[in-house]
Amino acid sequence: MDPAGQTSAESNPRHLSALRRHFEISLYFLLLTGVLTLVSTGKLDLVTMLALPAAMLFKGYRWWHGNGPEISNRAATWLTVAYFIFFPVDLWIISRMLAAGSQSPGLYAALLATVHLMLFATVVRLYSAVTVRDYLFLTMMGFTSMLAAAILTVDTVFLAFFFIFLGLAVSTFVGLEMWRSAEGAVTRPMESGTAAANQLHNALGITSAFIAIGSVLGGAVIFLILPRFGGGYVSGLNMQPAMISGFSDDVELGEIGEIKKNSTVVMRVTVDGGIIAAQGVHWRGVALTKFDGKRWFNEPHEPTTLSSSEEGGWFHLNPEEAGAPQTGRPIHYTVLLEPIGSTALFFANEAESVRGHFTDDTGRSPYSQRRTYILQDFTGSIFNPYHNYARIEYEANSLLPMAPTAAVRQAGTEYPASIRETYLQLPKLDPRIPDLARQITARDINPYDQARSIESYLKSHYGYTLDLSGTPQADPLAYFLFQKRAGHCEYFAAAMTVMLRSLNVPARYINGFQTGEYNDIAGDLVVRASDAHSWVEAYFPGFGWLTFDPTPPSNDPPPGMFAQLSHYWDWFELQWSEWVINYDFLHQVTVAQSVGRFSRDWAERIRAEFAGVRRRMTDEMKLWQDRVSRSSSGRTGFFVIFGVLFFAVLILRPEIRRRFMVLWRMRIAPGREMTPHLATLQYGEMLRVLEGGGIRKTAAQTPMEFAATLPNGNLAEPVYELTSIYQAARYGGKPSDPQRASSLIDRIRAFLRSR
Repeated sequence: MDPAGQTSAESNPRHLSALRRHFEISLYFLLLTGVLTLVSTGKLDLVTMLALPAAMLFKGYRWWHGNGPEISNRAATWLTVAYFIFFPVDLWIISRMLAAGSQSPGLYAALLATVHLMLFATVVRLYSAVTVRDYLFLTMMGFTSMLAAAILTVDTVFLAFFFIFLGLAVSTFVGLEMWRSAEGAVTRPMESGTAAANQLHNALGITSAFIAIGSVLGGAVIFLILPRFGGGYVSGLNMQPAMISGFSDDVELGEIGEIKKNSTVVMRVTVDGGIIAAQGVHWRGVALTKFDGKRWFNEPHEPTTLSSSEEGGWFHLNPEEAGAPQTGRPIHYTVLLEPIGSTALFFANEAESVRGHFTDDTGRSPYSQRRTYILQDFTGSIFNPYHNYARIEYEANSLLPMAPTAAVRQAGTEYPASIRETYLQLPKLDPRIPDLARQITARDINPYDQARSIESYLKSHYGYTLDLSGTPQADPLAYFLFQKRAGHCEYFAAAMTVMLRSLNVPARYINGFQTGEYNDIAGDLVVRASDAHSWVEAYFPGFGWLTFDPTPPSNDPPPGMFAQLSHYWDWFELQWSEWVINYDFLHQVTVAQSVGRFSRDWAERIRAEFAGVRRRMTDEMKLWQDRVSRSSSGRTGFFVIFGVLFFAVLILRPEIRRRFMVLWRMRIAPGREMTPHLATLQYGEMLRVLEGGGIRKTAAQTPMEFAATLPNGNLAEPVYELTSIYQAARYGGKPSDPQRASSLIDRIRAFLRSR
């Protein structure tokens, strides 16, 4: 006997019944799917993410080779009790440490501790399961694992695991019920490994798949029509969002190089006009003004609070310089921003107006304006007053400056005092840096040409690289310019900003993102963390801030063969989030309107098509009739063809021939005397009319026996009289009136219709 009291014969899979074997296989993969779904969320600690799948795979290996339970039920009970004693330690110390920095540390720690307890109980019971009760407990644990994963993530990976789990759940419960029902049966159980057992496994697998697909389709219909009054992203349950760091109020040289190695999607931008309108656009986040030799930052200041207007909830942003000419190319776009480690919002250049859901109230409509406001700092950067713990959608209007080059060259150097005070600050520099700036711009006589010369020089004389490993330098900017001579965007932007300031040209460091990758499937721009970028804005009196980008293009390889597939996947993720995660009452209204419009369009299209076909056929018939009427041979041919077709139908279709004969003898050319043939035709017509009313004469009944079976009344009388006329004419040779028989048939038909 093994520790659980199970014989070795019972533990050998070759001696198990096929139903039990099917159930155990389904149950194991059900639990494994639940565990892998939890691990795929990325919200568990590293120990759990490694130890849990390892324990599951080890148990699967032993179970496949016929090994029984590893621990007894008694030992499993004591282990579970011991973990309950350990649970407060996990709740208040371990899980609390893991939840540090989340949106709701206490709630998230409680969830993590509960998940740890659930997974521990699952593994212990899996290693000791023997009875049906144990198996039922494990089944419930698999379902609980999927619920926990649904709380921890809203990613589309969960959808794939959910479909697999649904099919396995159906297979598991069907197998369990069939196994329990087969216990105690008189017939011998079907052994596993036989041909019949393999057929059973295949049949159950196919059945489970069809039931799962039907459940998904039925659930989708219920999901679409179930009334919904809450909207927005389910961020309240996603208690530890994946935050993208690197965008804050300060940037240390070298940070963005690490971010650019990350392919996580930061935002998706839909631009009116597509990729042509978005060509070369940079998504501006924060503008930084102070530099200490290693770090760009802004001094503490009080931002301006902006409230939305009454017209559609738009925020009208304050321009930094009211006197700057409002010329350029307007652009309208919608941004779907993922949770990031900053309150900054991203725009094309400096936005003129913006509209979005910038509140902590996730249960209201996207453009609800209760307690809605945003912040704008002195550099024109826009911030969400509530931290971006959830996905944010907003739309904006910007004006991309297109200042004439000749006019900007004449802008002069009469800078306002506030601009000089803020944007000419420099730390103690390596003297080679300002010397290099003067050498580059020796031939330039105005600030605009100086800026273009520095931009061009950095692009052409320095290389782009993300590999800046090595000993940290005391002066990273001088190391970049005079030794390494290669770096990524923040080094180029910092170098140009510092050199412009050394020439008394106001400039500032901008942190944001490049244009992104255009997805022609979804029609939007996918901006990833790897698109993080820094560039420069220089100030010109009368024209405001103009953009300069001194970073040379990277040597990234062209997109591979799977680039187009990634576009489809990204489009699917966007639709999943929009129409499943964000599905609310507004989406239901949109779906209802789309369905109604679709049905009306199709109905109108069918009516128009039918009318067109009828009109064409009518025209063709008229044209053919005209041709026939104008030609004697055509008329003759028409009658010949009609006659041939008519007689062909009569010959080939006996039922049509019989109906035509009855109609001819009874209606068109009725006989004056009743003959046996005519009586037979009339009696057959009566039987046909009665069958249409649900009254049928059997083959065993004589005509009089059939008439006698009808109850006395308005139907029995004409049937009996017509039967008498039929028998008298066919067998007795007695004369009768054919018109009387026809009137009796009409009476029978009228009675059946009225009934």
